[in-house]
Amino acid sequence: MPTPAHALPPLSTKRHRAQTLSALSLASLPPPATEILPRLFISDLHTAEDAAALRALGITHVLSALPGPVRLPPALALTRYQVPVHDTPFAELAAHLPACTAFIDAALREPGARVLVHCAMGASRSVSVVCAWLVARAGLEPDAAVRFVRERRCGADPNPGFVMQLHEYAASLRAAANANAGS
Repeated sequence: MPTPAHALPPLSTKRHRAQTLSALSLASLPPPATEILPRLFISDLHTAEDAAALRALGITHVLSALPGPVRLPPALALTRYQVPVHDTPFAELAAHLPACTAFIDAALREPGARVLVHCAMGASRSVSVVCAWLVARAGLEPDAAVRFVRERRCGADPNPGFVMQLHEYAASLRAAANANAGS
């Protein structure tokens, strides 16, 4: 027979609230790093600045999608690229997507290279950059690219403005392909 609630020792309200909030916060956070495709990872800032984590993942290239300084471990010989973009629906990400795609392409052409794309939380900007690469190189439609990443990375949630810019990027790629086919 279960113990009646009034017979249980009292919980510290503050302690219980802190534990509950901590558990809820941790449950909603994306994992530190996720391999989306072989050799292509998404992570948060903490992982990108952690030498042991980068070493364990075998990361050779880091694409940072956030403004401000990123303290990549100097002891690691990493090739890096940074896109100074804020995580707001009106932030201009689309202008950076061709260069981001080119950086990821160049890295993945190198045998043994492993690419980490990160932002602060590994949820919106980095996800959008990887989705753009999937649109450009795997031929996925933007919504399919977002679904693909969400199936692999818990907490992947590109902001609506970035999703709209993914559609614009896809349209520009189609227009360029049509122009090249016509000439």
